Amino acid sequence: MKIVHVVEPFASGIAAFVQSIVQNLRDDFHIIIHGEREYVMQSAEIKKYFPEENVQFIRWQSAQRSISPVKDMAALVELCRLLKKLKEHKMIDAVHLHSSKSGFLGRLACRLMNISNVIYTPNGAPFLVSNLKAINLFYKLFEKLGSAFGGKVVCCSHSEMEAYRKLGIKAVNINNGIEVKAPGPSPVIPARSKKFRILTCARIVHQKNPALFNSIASYFKDFDQFEFVWVGDGEERRRLTSPNIIVTGWLAPPEALELITSSNLYLSTSQYEGLSFSVLEALALKKTVLLKDCIGNRDIVKRGLNGDLFKNEQEAVIKIFQYYNNPDMLHVMGEYSMWLCNEEFNVNATCSLYRSLYQRV
Repeated sequence: MKIVHVVEPFASGIAAFVQSIVQNLRDDFHIIIHGEREYVMQSAEIKKYFPEENVQFIRWQSAQRSISPVKDMAALVELCRLLKKLKEHKMIDAVHLHSSKSGFLGRLACRLMNISNVIYTPNGAPFLVSNLKAINLFYKLFEKLGSAFGGKVVCCSHSEMEAYRKLGIKAVNINNGIEVKAPGPSPVIPARSKKFRILTCARIVHQKNPALFNSIASYFKDFDQFEFVWVGDGEERRRLTSPNIIVTGWLAPPEALELITSSNLYLSTSQYEGLSFSVLEALALKKTVLLKDCIGNRDIVKRGLNGDLFKNEQEAVIKIFQYYNNPDMLHVMGEYSMWLCNEEFNVNATCSLYRSLYQRV
């Protein structure tokens, strides 16, 4: 099959999602029409992690993050031109749209180009992005209008699917998945004389709630045995002011995984998620996870078995002290994390379901 992926934010978790599909569907040819977010990571760096034999990249020059009628119209015209050329050369069996901007413009472009075999994966419901009801209402209308153009909405977690169905939008669920390697020796939890490392890996943006991360870390600033690490960067980095927080900036995937491996606890303060690849990586590396109770996160945690959910700073602080005082608990929960990841979030199952969907659509 020839599968066209349209992705505006070609970075972080969405890039990892597309890469996993291309990597695991090697018998198919993938054409990736992508935007660029150089302030996160240059596309040239991201492309290094894709296989060479079954993928072609096409730069979507006009695509950009912010909403602008003039620029978005230019991006729509350009996308129509690209899809028309691919269709003329019989290079489209299915179109897979990733994220809300690509989902809206892509579905409209496919409608205009008379392409009906279209899938849209939001990877994070945009109508949960703000604390302001007016902004969320705008995104709800945005999503409803997009669904009128056609295409099948495929959410990456059950709770995200339920959020779309509440809007009256038909949606199905295919969980995100990652490769889970054969079980090896459990990571050694650092002794009490070393720092108890609490880590997150994400863009430092409003969605990830760095202010809450900072508040939790601030509670421990007078406890020398604790340290907090944020792997990533972003426009809200200024909110991470607590002296016990280390911000690494963006790291190559092997370096990021090494830091996750060396941590004691994975913490997510996100306001909403699709289904975080970083959290899944933590599960695969036998980590206990402490996640903010929100859409996407609540699909990953089995309370008391591989971690916990929390609603506010106080609940998170109490749980961190419990984990610190019970290191054996971290070991047992970590083992369950890896088992759960293999059972419910395995990339082989994810990609097999997507390929079946490409064929049916």
